[in-house]
Amino acid sequence: MQSITTLGALKASGYTYKSVKDEIRSNLILKLKNKENIFDGIYGFDDTVLPDLERAFLSRHNILLLGLRGQAKTRIARLSVHLLDEFIPVIKGSELNEDPMKPITKASKDLILEKGDDTEIEWLHRDQRFLEKLATPDVSIADLIGDIDPIKAANNRWSYADERSIHYGLVPRSNRCIFVLNELPDLQARIQVSLLNILQEGDIQIRGYKMRLPLDIQFIFTANPEDYTNRGNIITPLKDRIDSQILTHYPDQLTVAKKITIQEVQIDPDVKDKIFLSPYVHNILERIAFVARDHEYIDEHSGVSARLSISGLENLYSAAYRRLLRGGYDKTMIRIVDFIGVIPSITGKVELVYEGEQEGPYNVAIHLLDTAIKEEFLSLFPNPEKKLKKYEEDAYQKIKNWFTQGNTVEFWYNDTDDTVLEKLREVDGLQDLVIDKIRNHQESIILMEIVLHGLAELNIISRDMLDDKISFNDALANMFEDLLNDEDNENDY
Repeated sequence: MQSITTLGALKASGYTYKSVKDEIRSNLILKLKNKENIFDGIYGFDDTVLPDLERAFLSRHNILLLGLRGQAKTRIARLSVHLLDEFIPVIKGSELNEDPMKPITKASKDLILEKGDDTEIEWLHRDQRFLEKLATPDVSIADLIGDIDPIKAANNRWSYADERSIHYGLVPRSNRCIFVLNELPDLQARIQVSLLNILQEGDIQIRGYKMRLPLDIQFIFTANPEDYTNRGNIITPLKDRIDSQILTHYPDQLTVAKKITIQEVQIDPDVKDKIFLSPYVHNILERIAFVARDHEYIDEHSGVSARLSISGLENLYSAAYRRLLRGGYDKTMIRIVDFIGVIPSITGKVELVYEGEQEGPYNVAIHLLDTAIKEEFLSLFPNPEKKLKKYEEDAYQKIKNWFTQGNTVEFWYNDTDDTVLEKLREVDGLQDLVIDKIRNHQESIILMEIVLHGLAELNIISRDMLDDKISFNDALANMFEDLLNDEDNENDY
């Protein structure tokens, strides 16, 4: 078909006009019948968002994707372009992608009247049929709908009453396309009004011109529910005209969250080759976001984006890579100490409530990390605070006794993996506890680290964290030392 270049040849081919929504519907039906993956790279929405989206497309609806930040709303909208036909014919030179069989502007109608079947046509690929606009308070009606172009009129010696002197905005230029308007509530209310006719009747008005353009557009809007009260709102008549409102959400399983992060993260291949990422480390990272979404110090209405985990994993790799470069190692692994590099990824991705601001972003981030480590520890090992089997109780007791005897274990930031492993093996009972979960010596390091941090979070042993060192010792001895230090400070006064 793409070899056809005139209107006459197009007619002879048997081509019939099809609206953009009919295109999407027919292609979706075909993909569903063939059980094809329609939205590649979207995880966790198979039983919720995607069925709603497919139903909306089958109903030829304009759509509002409503959800907190980092819930793949824009990505879903962009992937919808794959439901369009690969190529469609348009009148050559048409500003509004007009179908040769159904022209809508006076200029195109006059052209066909003049040239008839010799009217030239060209073919538009689906990738060129997607327009996206971020709604900001400074967006004008001229930007979206259009306005008179005095320069265009003067250059062509057209009267301002001539329809050809109009400069069309983004919406008319989206004719026969998917038009995505992101962050809809940020659009001023008076500008939202300009979309009412387009959504209901499919036409527009520009500067009082007596004209009717039956536009053919698939609208997809995105919005954050926080915006409804904090920054703006979607006017009621506009909400009423959007046929389907689809709620998005965060992943509810670690495995899904890990898939999303791995897909989106950008790590140099040579860095990946030199640095081992344990699945337990990745679990801890994802748990940080899960913990943050329900934490009392964090504004739940703002949400915690999936970008926290993505930038956090990039920083984890960078922290380990920096340690590798400074130490001159050939290879290393991501250890618990490297999570210090994730702090900037946390503090920049969460909105704190008043109590959180009082606590301070850094302290909140440390608390989230500690909670995530404790949760990973409890998912892997028995809770030492509950009733245990004999061998489990013995393993924890050996670890506790080792510290009670005055032993201390310290890990410096630049310690080699072998040095860390050697220090961990000194702790009596520690390796016995993790032995059945070890697949390689690198995982044995992280598992034993998780045990120590988990026990510290449960106050069974004590932990001191400095910028370049983490040390573990007996909780009771540490408490007495603090009391003695307090008494010495009082005596100094």
